[in-house]
Amino acid sequence: MQVERVWLAGGVVRIAARTGELTMACPDCSRGSARVHSRYSRTLADVAAGDRPVLISLSVRRLFCDTPSCGRRTFAEQVEGLTVRYQRRSPLLQKLVETAGVLLAGRGGARLLSILKAPLSRTSVLFQLMRMELPLAATPRVLGVDDFALYADVYGTLLVDADTRLPIELWAGRGAEHLAAWLRAHPGVEVVCRDGSLTYRQGITDGATDALQVSDRFHLWQGLSKRVSDIAAAHRGCLPAAVPEPALPPPTDESGTADTPARRHAKRLFEAVHAVSDSGRSLSAMARELGLNRRTVAKYARATSWQECVRRIPPRRSTSLDPYLEHLRQRWEEGEHTATMLHQEIAAKGYLGHYQRVKMAIAPLRRGLPIDTPRERPPSPRRVARWIATTPTRRGLHATEALRRLFDHCPELDRTHDLVRQFAAMLDARDAARLPGWIDQLEASRLAALTSLAKALREDQPAVVQGITTPFNSGVNEGRITDLKLQKRIMAGRAGVPLLRQRVILMAHLRRRYP
Repeated sequence: MQVERVWLAGGVVRIAARTGELTMACPDCSRGSARVHSRYSRTLADVAAGDRPVLISLSVRRLFCDTPSCGRRTFAEQVEGLTVRYQRRSPLLQKLVETAGVLLAGRGGARLLSILKAPLSRTSVLFQLMRMELPLAATPRVLGVDDFALYADVYGTLLVDADTRLPIELWAGRGAEHLAAWLRAHPGVEVVCRDGSLTYRQGITDGATDALQVSDRFHLWQGLSKRVSDIAAAHRGCLPAAVPEPALPPPTDESGTADTPARRHAKRLFEAVHAVSDSGRSLSAMARELGLNRRTVAKYARATSWQECVRRIPPRRSTSLDPYLEHLRQRWEEGEHTATMLHQEIAAKGYLGHYQRVKMAIAPLRRGLPIDTPRERPPSPRRVARWIATTPTRRGLHATEALRRLFDHCPELDRTHDLVRQFAAMLDARDAARLPGWIDQLEASRLAALTSLAKALREDQPAVVQGITTPFNSGVNEGRITDLKLQKRIMAGRAGVPLLRQRVILMAHLRRRYP
């Protein structure tokens, strides 16, 4: 190629060039030819130079093909590394456009190309992205199958090669028929890693009968942790037992229970409702007679004792004054009863709160009562489930003590903890010999959540055994789905499945080339 002229016009670097008199091969018969039919000019855009766009005006030849058996009479010559048939961009610029589309999709890619002095609309960026051919993937030996949420209740399926860690295919829906059809079209899959989905299990059975199915350890543990959380929620009334008793209990009545106006009111209502509930009248009639709301009457009528109807007072949350409560109590015993002076003393120690909070804190001391110290809130069911699922050696002292108090009070949670630790030991040792007996223990536990889990594990027991004993898992799938969700959110969730498939697969290969 011969460069004839380079000049700057309107902020654009323009290059005039022409091809030399070389022999070119016919694209059909590959026979060389140098007989010129005509010349014509092509305008090519190239990557920017010196922060200025570059346009190349290239004069190329049209040549005759003199091979009698060839059906092509003329053909246009192509310059390797510069021109492509029907392309108005150089291969370097085209690669830049495609890479921007893969990395940033439509609007983001268009902004980046504008910065790089190669302006293109967002629709053109997406058009170039969708034109890219997906790399051919060989049938994997170990296949990972998992679902992901597209939006609301609409799901998709992602297939990943567990050996190369690259995504293979992506489609909308998670039906067994589509998966079975793909497996029949790609014979040779030996191992399939999946979750406990019955749909995927059926699709793998129909499409690859000889493939070894592996129920992933992560999903097994996740399913067990979810059942533990359900059990903790069912025994929510036992969870306050995990909180240690306060050092200074509130004053109590003769029965040993704190006597408050709310408790006395609840006791009076309970006695009044149950005095008329034996008459056989309807709830509405009793409500009219007592002058109460029908829902209130229904609540007290269902209760077996008035204590059930008392509203629970939530524990006081900790405040910035709590570190100074002991100082306030000590100074009060020494004879300092002025709130202003006490506030000035703790302010000198670093307290930044208002005087009014100090005045309210010492108000119980004026009545001969102890300072209201903060009490720990009962743990939530999810937190208790997390404590139970955590390895005992990795639990903190607080969690260990809380579980000890809770298990002393609730034998059901204690039994659940023992079953969880037995399953964890099987996973750690990669030994499924005790799995049948462990499933029997789940069924005998008389806990609905564990009984349903035992039924699901027994139906899928061969795959569960493989998940415990073999090194295959769905970790690659989970990583790829995390990346997929990131790409979906980058496109604000408005992209369709074809564009999402294009970006997810090409992005993975791009990262492999440029780690």
